[in-house]
Order: sequence, then structure tokens, then C-alpha cells
Amino acid sequence: MSSELFDAMNYLEKDKGIDKDLLLEALEAALISAYKKNFNSATNVRVDINEDEGNMKVFARKVVVEEVMDQNQEVSLEEAKEKSPNYEIEDVIEVEVTPMDFGRIAAQAAKQVVTQRVREAERGIIYGQYVDREEDVMTGIIQRKDPRFVYVNLGKIEARLPEGEQMPAEIYEVHQRLKVFVTKVENSNKGPHIYVSRTHPGLLKRLFEMEVPEIFDGTVEVRSVAREAGDRSKISVFAEDPEVDPVGSCVGQRGQRVQAIVNELKGEKIDIVQWSEDPVEYVSNALSPSKVVQVLVDEEEKATTVVVPDYQLSLAIGKRGQNARLAAKLTGWKIDIKSESEALEEGIITEQSVEDEDEDEIDLEDTTEE
Repeated sequence: MSSELFDAMNYLEKDKGIDKDLLLEALEAALISAYKKNFNSATNVRVDINEDEGNMKVFARKVVVEEVMDQNQEVSLEEAKEKSPNYEIEDVIEVEVTPMDFGRIAAQAAKQVVTQRVREAERGIIYGQYVDREEDVMTGIIQRKDPRFVYVNLGKIEARLPEGEQMPAEIYEVHQRLKVFVTKVENSNKGPHIYVSRTHPGLLKRLFEMEVPEIFDGTVEVRSVAREAGDRSKISVFAEDPEVDPVGSCVGQRGQRVQAIVNELKGEKIDIVQWSEDPVEYVSNALSPSKVVQVLVDEEEKATTVVVPDYQLSLAIGKRGQNARLAAKLTGWKIDIKSESEALEEGIITEQSVEDEDEDEIDLEDTTEE
């Protein structure tokens, strides 16, 4: 065996981080297998790899017995004593059986072992680089498509964007740059697999973190996200500091921050609402842009009945119920929306409560004008 192989192993250990001892163990196992396969041997053998001399030898291991029943596994005591008088019954004797042309077979086995271990090490390195990127946003370039996946090159690996994670009506073109949310990184026999999404609510949250410094540094906190990808989303935000406007921070000057995210999501509408621990206030905010007259809360059922002006009923419910559905997802509360006239008929609210609400609004307007 050439010393070049050991030089290569030293290089792999230093450059690729592959333990040389593990390589030698794997090579020894491969050489034993190659010997048995190429020389039709059932003998128990051991391979001795001598790094200092740059060679290897094959030794047959046989048990010393009185009467030989299997020449491949046993040797007589008489024959053993010819080699050394110290051998006794059940001792193991080693006899060199290195074939003349075993060097060629060894070179092939070594190449296969080294190639396999390098491949495994590279897969491990790639997996290690990407496993910590779960639930993060990465930018890649679309490489190819098939009926099941869009394949996005993330640098050292190709991520899979499944059909179910693709935004409706979004067209994916080869060589197009794309921001994706990493949903899963798994290691398999064929190497690491990365799955990404364009529809996951986490994508919206991460995009706001990237676009809004106040979210990135923790001044503003994203409390929840509800998303119907490609169409409309709602995100609730909160700031501990009363001097900070969380909604305004996310919108940005002249709407630049939120518009950048809308552009990335191909025109998806985004409602930014202020989070509140008061369910009345939170549900009212979540139904934006609809005006809310009254919110009745059932704490046990975690349900609310929301009364809105008659002319705002369709706006509160939204197209195909989308606004109400997203508000319920965002807040975690069941929301039953009723118009003022319907609520009055059912006795849910009274004329007096409606008048009180109107008076409160007038007082608020007068205060604002002053």
C-alpha cells in the first residue's frame, strides 16, 4: 500500500475533519471483505495496516485443535508447535496469507472507503450548517421544478419547496431569487434534506424582523400571526414602552417598511394591529378595518359576540368570511359577528348601550379636535 494513501488520510483528517482512526477501521473492514470476496475464503482473517512501512498484510486466524475438522478455521496442535512450542489447544494462531496481487484489490477498496467517508463527512458538515436555520428565512435561487417541488439553491444544498407550501397564483421561474422559510432540516441515508415554505406564518414574522429594527432589537414584539398566503394576513404587535408606537414602527415612514414586505409576498395584504391583554380591545383591533360597536366576552368558552354597525357588517366579516376568520386565528378567540339591528332584535344589546357608545365616540372626537 502506497504511503500516498496515508498522506491522503492525514489531509482528510486535517482539512475535512474526518478522524483518521475511523478511516483506518473502515479500510480494514473493507479489505477483509475484499479478501474473502476475491479469494472465495471463509477463513477468519485479520488485516494489519502498517502506516510506518506503508504496507499491509493479511493474516488467517485459526484455532489450535487436536483433530482438524475445518481447515479454514482450525490448525492441528502438531502443526502449530512447528511454529512455536508454546502453542496449546484452543490458542489462536495467525498465518500470513497475503496474496501476491492483493495490492490492486486493496487500492480499489481504499478508494471506495475514502470516497464514501468523504461523502458522509461532507453531508454531516452541510447538515450541521443548516440544521440551526430551521424557522429562519433564507434567500435562494430557483434551480428547477417538477410537479411535486420547486428546488431552491441555498448555496451548498438544494432545498425543496413542496406544492402545498407554494403561494397560490405565484409563478416560480428558474433563476428567480426567492426568500423562503425553512420548515424542516433532516438527515437521511442520502444526505440532508431541507424543506422550505412560502406560505408559513413564520415567513411573515421573520420578514418583519428583517425589515423593522424595533422588532429585531426587541423593542416591539410580534405576538401572533394569522395568514392566508398570497391573499391577506394579520399580525399583532406590542411594545412594553408606552412611548413606542408598535403599529407605526411596523408600517414605517410613508408605509415603506410594510410595503417592502407586501412586495416580497407579491401583493399580499397585511393588517397590523395592536395586541392587548384585554380581549375586548384585542378583538376590536383584530377586526380592523371594520368599526366595532361592542364586544361581549364569554371567558369560559373563550368566545366573543361582536356588534358592528349595519353598514359595516360585510366589511367586518370580509370576503368569504376572511376578515373574521383571520381575526379569530390571530386572537385565539371565537368571534360571532352581528349587526346592530340584529343584536337589538335578539336582545344582545339595548338602545341605551348604543346611545352610550355614540356619546363616547362624540366625546372622543371633541377631545381630539381640541
